[in-house]
Amino acid sequence: MFEIHPQLTKDCHSLGRLASGHLLLHRNAEVTWFILVPETEAVDLLDLPPGELQRVMDDCQMLSAYLKQELNFPKVNFGAMGNVVPQLHLHIIGRTPDDVCWPRPVWGNLPEGKTHSAEAIHTFKNTAKRIADGESC
Repeated sequence: MFEIHPQLTKDCHSLGRLASGHLLLHRNAEVTWFILVPETEAVDLLDLPPGELQRVMDDCQMLSAYLKQELNFPKVNFGAMGNVVPQLHLHIIGRTPDDVCWPRPVWGNLPEGKTHSAEAIHTFKNTAKRIADGESC
């Protein structure tokens, strides 16, 4: 049975499943930070078979479109480092010149901050469901 790494479950809210895997939301609400955890044993993004890689990238692209088109973020950061958490996971982060880390990366620069409200988490879960159902943003 597939399990999400304990560090990710500690740091994030679960929003549901997309075509390629599990969608998480970082608990720190200072930035809108999604984490997609593909359901795979592969450790690196570029090790995925072509069809699986395409599903992952499609989900990432839909999340990016949501951040830009519905939440009006002018920039989306995307990364797959996996140095601390070895399980393959992808970061999709809405950025704006007004955020607390700008222009620096969020990694290592994000101060402890507010958490997401129950209402915000509910909204993000509904968005995840729309994306999983193939509705465009």
